[in-house]
Amino acid sequence: MAKEFLGVGWKFPVSVTADGRIALAADETDIQEAIRIILQTAKGERVMRPDFGCGIHTLVFDSINTATLTLVENSVREALLVYEPRIELLGVKASAPRADEGELLIEIDYRVRATNSRANLVYPFYFREGGL
Repeated sequence: MAKEFLGVGWKFPVSVTADGRIALAADETDIQEAIRIILQTAKGERVMRPDFGCGIHTLVFDSINTATLTLVENSVREALLVYEPRIELLGVKASAPRADEGELLIEIDYRVRATNSRANLVYPFYFREGGL
């Protein structure tokens, strides 16, 4: 019963099942996909919800340094606190183990409120252009 609260939504990326129906994600998978959608959506990208998303996309041309990592962490934290009420955010940590390749890793630790289960997600974010 508790898992019903977690919800069911379209699988992301959107796909179709063998019988021609829209593929769905449920429970904890739906939450992980929702987190990815929040992080992948730049603020202003959705016409009807211009505030939805995460502000990390405005940092893509910044240098990868301690200040930028802190801005990324704060932006991710703010977006998840506002747009994913099914989780309690336990921690957000940005690191750049391959900064020379423009890759940033965002580690997100959270607890699913309805089930009290802990989970984590590592989201790669890329500074492709003049980020170094």
